[in-house]
Amino acid sequence: MSAPVIEVQGLKKYFSTPRGMLHAVDDVTFKIEEGKTLGVVGESGCGKSTLGRTIIHLHEKTDGKIFLDGKDISDLKKKELKAAREKMQIIFQDPYSSLDPRQTVDATIREPLIVSRRYTKAEIDEKVEALMDLVGIDARLQMAYPHELDGGRRQRVGIARALALDPRFVVCDEPVSALDVSIQAHVLNLLKKLQQEKQLTYMFVTHDMSVVRHISDDICVMYLGQVVEKCEAKELFRNPVHPYTKALLSAIPSTDIDNPNQREILTGEITSPINPKPGCRFAARCKYATDACHEPQVQEEIAPGHFVRCCRCHEIG
Repeated sequence: MSAPVIEVQGLKKYFSTPRGMLHAVDDVTFKIEEGKTLGVVGESGCGKSTLGRTIIHLHEKTDGKIFLDGKDISDLKKKELKAAREKMQIIFQDPYSSLDPRQTVDATIREPLIVSRRYTKAEIDEKVEALMDLVGIDARLQMAYPHELDGGRRQRVGIARALALDPRFVVCDEPVSALDVSIQAHVLNLLKKLQQEKQLTYMFVTHDMSVVRHISDDICVMYLGQVVEKCEAKELFRNPVHPYTKALLSAIPSTDIDNPNQREILTGEITSPINPKPGCRFAARCKYATDACHEPQVQEEIAPGHFVRCCRCHEIG
């Protein structure tokens, strides 16, 4: 087993609101090994994007620990944080709004190389050309602006920018959700190819179960800021345990007319993430809920590498 590139322990990110503290990320723990992809899935508002942004310090954590290659990067001074950020990058969801409309493709990819102050002008010119070739952007588009490109090419520019400083870890924040289905496959295959060539470590945020199944080695299922289930991708689809995971998987469209998926219809109100009570946050929508579910829940390893946050997991699994 290779050493983890990223490890988080009890990570929390709360936001202050007029009604109280919003628990966007609450007590999240996991590791991602070198060259592996951790998929993070869940419905909108569950905290998966905030989790990724907190790990790379776009948001500062409320509590917990973050380790990069075994080094604690939870609380860094400005100079140390700049060095750490070069090893951690992000590919944003919307390839149009995440690119500066006033910058050409060349200028967008060139900017992080200039800011790093590690390269001469000749080296930057060479690296920009190499990055464009790496992600499949034709040299004739070097001076094009974002509005002159289609969605797939814009996202390739975003990928090239993220890889400019040779990062160890990349947060892929729903990088294909804004693209046409045919383009999605090209971008996903590009990400997998780059991972193999450069031994990149990904955290892949998405709400699309088909996408996460295709690209992930391990999967975390999040619900209202907490990881409710984590295991290998194949194991999750073969043996889902948490009721919320089962409901997510049942919603995947089936092409089998004779044996369609049996939908798990969720009822009840969604628990507020603002000052939530100690118990299971899914209990109000769970048909298996008992009084025990209103007590604090712990993440339990029910099988090697398979973690579930549910006090009734042994009964309903």
